[in-house]
Amino acid sequence: MTTKNQSFVIVGVTREGRKFRPSDWADRLCGIMSAFGADNRMKYSPYVRPGCTLTGDKSVVVDARLYDIEPLAYKFLVNFADDNNLTIEPIDSAQSAV
Repeated sequence: MTTKNQSFVIVGVTREGRKFRPSDWADRLCGIMSAFGADNRMKYSPYVRPGCTLTGDKSVVVDARLYDIEPLAYKFLVNFADDNNLTIEPIDSAQSAV
């Protein structure tokens, strides 16, 4: 990752090419960043959401705007990926605007 804060995807594949376990890791990680809405239902943050790659690997999409709101949460997600040796793929601003 560069020092500039940017949107990125944490892919559930280690740098050695192994699938990250447990299989629901992305939902658990996004659950940490979720909150109760006005309807008393848990909702994922609009800045951290689960996803899936074209190859079917679980992923977590992190919006760079999270850093402006809560820098420690942004750093936590970056450190989670680094600590677990997970692949991080940057998203350029042209892609995230679509």
